Amino acid sequence: MRILVTTTSFQDTKGPHHDVLAASGFEIVNARGPLTEAQLLELFAGEGFDGVLNGDDAFTPKVIDAAMPRLKVIAKYGIGLDSIAVDHATAKGLPVLFTPGVNHTTVAEHTFGLMVALAKHFWLHLNSTKAGQWKRITGGELAGKRLALLGMGRIGKEVARRAVAFDMSVVGFDISWDDAFAAKHGIERAASLDEAARGADVISLSMNLTPANKRWLDATRIETLKPGALVINTARGALVDEAAVAEACKTGRLGGYATDVLEKEPQVAGHPFIGVDNILVTPHVGSRTYESVERQGVRAAKNIVNFLKGDPDFIRAN
Repeated sequence: MRILVTTTSFQDTKGPHHDVLAASGFEIVNARGPLTEAQLLELFAGEGFDGVLNGDDAFTPKVIDAAMPRLKVIAKYGIGLDSIAVDHATAKGLPVLFTPGVNHTTVAEHTFGLMVALAKHFWLHLNSTKAGQWKRITGGELAGKRLALLGMGRIGKEVARRAVAFDMSVVGFDISWDDAFAAKHGIERAASLDEAARGADVISLSMNLTPANKRWLDATRIETLKPGALVINTARGALVDEAAVAEACKTGRLGGYATDVLEKEPQVAGHPFIGVDNILVTPHVGSRTYESVERQGVRAAKNIVNFLKGDPDFIRAN
């Protein structure tokens, strides 16, 4: 068996997840993702692979067709599947595995870190003091502010717990609603994404990316938000119109935008966020902690190894 591993956080962080692959006896080939369609096609043009343990590589229908029939499984390191043509894989009988329930704590912590940094102007203050200056800008408290959680899955719930501890009032929306959790933590249920976001001081995006919500936060929707609202995105970059968000942050219509994700990663020269002081960008590291990489990596490694060995202990997404 031959496995291609493309996720860099898996490769770069030592831990027992490496031991799972090593003990399998399979041939392991590493590549530095995220890989484009062209890069994947080049890799699959040769001997091919029986399985792929991937991150956010472009597994398009063309790539899937090129990788088969040898390719038997795609094992996603993570839970976001928008970079994989899952419907096409399903139609071709190709299983897609994933790792739910392993990174919600660390992503929620990252979400709150970005929220605090944006509210307190960390970027400007850190730049000032590092340059030997002493510039001070008045920030804002999170206590007493209204937080809209757009997406109330595992990560959204973890953010909600922290928000309640910060004395924020929380309103949320999700197609699947947990009444017991909402009642326990005093979370108001909105009837739609727009209703939740309208009037919120802080908006946190924790929803899956779908064709229906791609660039959901655009120039028109920004105009419906509370002036000066802060937006946090630890979900997917394509949930926002990045040019519209950049313009709104420049004009002050948005108080700021903090994100761990971009529509196209890594960031390219000339990106509209570059040079905008009230936009904070981290390089998709929200789940990249030693603890989370170990949990996620072990689950992903077990998924692919077990599947290829016929052991039923794996988690399918399709």
